[in-house]
Amino acid sequence: MMISTRKRISGKRLFVLDTNVLMHDPMALLAFDEHDLFIPMVVLEELDANKKGVSEISRNVRETNRLLDSLIGEATAAEIEKGLPLERIVNAGLINSKPMGKGRKGQLGKLYFETRPLQYNLSEVYPTQKADNTILKCGLALMHLDTSTQITLVTKDINMRIKASAVGLHAEDYFNDSVIEDADLLYTGMRALPEDYFEANGANLVSWQEGSFTYYRVETPEDNPWVANECLYTPEESGFSAIVSRLDGNSSILRYPRDFCSAHHKVWGMNARNREQNFAFNFLMDPEIDLVTLLGPAGTGKTLLALAAGLAQTLDDNRYSEIIMTRATIPIGEDIGFLPGSEEEKMAPWMGALMDNLEVLTQNDKGAAKWQTASTQEIVQQRIKIKSMNFMRGRTFMNKYIIIDEAQNLTSKQMKTLITRVGPGTKLICIGNIAQIDSPYLTETTSGLTYVVDHFKGWEHSAHITLTRGERSRLADYAQKVM
Repeated sequence: MMISTRKRISGKRLFVLDTNVLMHDPMALLAFDEHDLFIPMVVLEELDANKKGVSEISRNVRETNRLLDSLIGEATAAEIEKGLPLERIVNAGLINSKPMGKGRKGQLGKLYFETRPLQYNLSEVYPTQKADNTILKCGLALMHLDTSTQITLVTKDINMRIKASAVGLHAEDYFNDSVIEDADLLYTGMRALPEDYFEANGANLVSWQEGSFTYYRVETPEDNPWVANECLYTPEESGFSAIVSRLDGNSSILRYPRDFCSAHHKVWGMNARNREQNFAFNFLMDPEIDLVTLLGPAGTGKTLLALAAGLAQTLDDNRYSEIIMTRATIPIGEDIGFLPGSEEEKMAPWMGALMDNLEVLTQNDKGAAKWQTASTQEIVQQRIKIKSMNFMRGRTFMNKYIIIDEAQNLTSKQMKTLITRVGPGTKLICIGNIAQIDSPYLTETTSGLTYVVDHFKGWEHSAHITLTRGERSRLADYAQKVM
């Protein structure tokens, strides 16, 4: 298990699992190395109450139930009382990957159930009919039964951890789903070079032309930290910039990017307004890049850039047959409601950002007559489809340009479901701001968008850029800084 660096406890441990941990990640059963787990009976009751439905939580609960069923198998009551080896889940072949925790002693621990009532008198301020307080009582009872074992409650509920601390029970968050230790460590897609980098390395620099692109070969050390499609730049605003095309042994091939800041290289009437946006346009317009992730605060132009590139490649270049726009609705995975109309009409309230940006893009030509603008808007809207994520399982999208907005509210499993829907000739754009997560059980380090950025880093057909400069308006830019 990924244990917080703030609290590292050595020795044998027993982890009491809260219901929300298993609802969030069924594989948590295999994430605690050689340590033992304990599931209170009230947790099983809560799992049973949440097993029905089509939401992500319900699916996770059913997966947890299947894993527990395979663990118990034909075990007798006496065997369950003594604890069941978690290796049984692995041996049953119900998981497709290696267990996350493969203990330092070479084996997983045991799982214990609450087979007998655990007696502990909580204060009257903790009503025992509440499930959370019943779990606290179990943890405290275990502490008094075995003082030689460190008892830890694992829960994703902040208030539960607060209450546990108040009654003297050690509690931790579930850290195993964290992609990185801190959000500040997330790959940004850009790297600043020393101002004198090319003067210092100019002797071994080789340049050549291929088509409309200029390439450079520069010698790099064996421990070179660059990765494919990483953006390099020198600090001055008009300085040198390049994209790492590929790594070739002790040298790297760099490609000079197209200048989308120039009036001669507009994308559906739009120009890049800063270096970051220019890099983003290079990736969005590159047919060799299948996945682009754009992070950044409000007003940095994420949706506008993605939509402009999509329209240019769909309507002008005929590279894609249509644009599909979707976004996470909160609560994610639930029914989008019994609103009248089609799927697109039901999703319309969630697509304000799309409509706002479409209005900007279709009114760029100041000299166009009203009928021309209206005609353009109608043509554009015919090639843009709004879809709900709830209906994407089992589909295959071919030759589409897909934009997933507000992707920070998706889990890693949901992101995997969507990315694996992509067929030949399709480009996927994931947009989000990990500082604005609305999902109650996700954080900056556990978001599915963070997961995708980290796991696709360095793949030659994916690219990532973190936008930081606000371009919406001077008011929005100032508000972003001071509020």
